Amino acid sequence: MPTDCLFREDAYLTSTPATVVALSDKGGLVVDRTCFYATSGGQPGDSGLLVTEAGEFPLATAVYNDPLKTEIAHVPADGVTLPAVGENVTLKIDWGPRYRRMRMHTALHLLSAVLPYPVTGGAVNEDDSRLDFDIPEAGLDKDEITEKLNAMIASDAEVRSRWITDAELAANPALVKTMAVKPPIGTGRVRLIEIVGLDLQPCGGTHVRRTAEIGAVRVTTIEKKGKQNRRVRISFA
Repeated sequence: MPTDCLFREDAYLTSTPATVVALSDKGGLVVDRTCFYATSGGQPGDSGLLVTEAGEFPLATAVYNDPLKTEIAHVPADGVTLPAVGENVTLKIDWGPRYRRMRMHTALHLLSAVLPYPVTGGAVNEDDSRLDFDIPEAGLDKDEITEKLNAMIASDAEVRSRWITDAELAANPALVKTMAVKPPIGTGRVRLIEIVGLDLQPCGGTHVRRTAEIGAVRVTTIEKKGKQNRRVRISFA
């Protein structure tokens, strides 16, 4: 049963009531709706709390339970007794780590606009994040990239999301910047993240509403990871 992924429409939602619909083969809790982001696209799944009639219990992360990424399983911490199917519960995310990842994820989209090269990989974390680029020549300047990135952030551009069909994405392949991670196809629609005037690309991750929320960042390292691969790391300034 597909999970209603509330975070896709409201990344600022920190809790939600839900109903248990299944227990996954790997011991995860599947509910009808969730505010927990599930691990994918280089962004870790959310941690938080499961609230039941018996009390509050820690949830370690959330993962997708199927190849099409339609069903989310919430992984309990060790020793947590899961509620029964049909039970009503409340889910609460750890907001601090989530919000830092939201800021970082949006910053990485801006980084891909500053460096308009194919993206070969990436990772979103609370403090240190990266993108890998397919760049034939070196000579990237950390200070120059940092300056351009912070100018985009300071512009306070609006961040919007909208949906297009699989067919529309297929007709516009240039929207896809990532070479290693492709948008999930097969559900009939794909989510786009638009940073107004700056960037547009498919993405299922969580983002801030405006770029100014990101705060100042800096490029910390630029690493050579092969003949044409450059890893650019950023952190909050």
